[in-house]
Amino acid sequence: MLRHSNHQTRDLEIMETGKLLTAELEAHIVVIEKAVEECSEEISGITECILAGFQQGNKILLCGNGGSAADAQHVAAEFINRFRFDRPALPAIALTTDSSILTCIGNDSAFENIFSRQVEALGTKGDIFVGISTSGQSPNILKALEIAREKGLTTIGFTGEKGRSSMGEKCDYCLIIPSSDTARIQECHEFVWHVICGAVESSLFQ
Repeated sequence: MLRHSNHQTRDLEIMETGKLLTAELEAHIVVIEKAVEECSEEISGITECILAGFQQGNKILLCGNGGSAADAQHVAAEFINRFRFDRPALPAIALTTDSSILTCIGNDSAFENIFSRQVEALGTKGDIFVGISTSGQSPNILKALEIAREKGLTTIGFTGEKGRSSMGEKCDYCLIIPSSDTARIQECHEFVWHVICGAVESSLFQ
């Protein structure tokens, strides 16, 4: 009887997981389709901006917090190494990886400055700065966008609906995913970055 009960419980858990998977997939598809419909022009502009930057010998600086920090590192790796095929490296730097720099600035100054100070040091006119924030409210991203603009870098933002005003006004280009759900925004960001990386790589080397 106990074994039968355990089987029933496991079957119910599998059914519930299946329902959850289906619901999450449907929500993912809805947001992706809406983003493609509403943001295609902005994505095209961002792609052309990054392509032109590399063609002119400039570099791209990227940063974010938490999952967005991982996205920044992921994108930098795609540009430096490869996306779909082997080719020359492209200059991209994730400002999220040097623990000594990050903790030094955070401890001696303020966490708000951990990216802006690096932009001051590494950014030059003509470079591209990308700030990734699903909420659009991260003080260290907003500060870095301001410094990047002051230094003559092209500013690009990746955010969600809540960042429309806070990040949008600080960016030359801003991808605003039409959602307030952090998971959906992050998934769309990753999808769009793969599209951009593929387009840039193909345009430069194929």
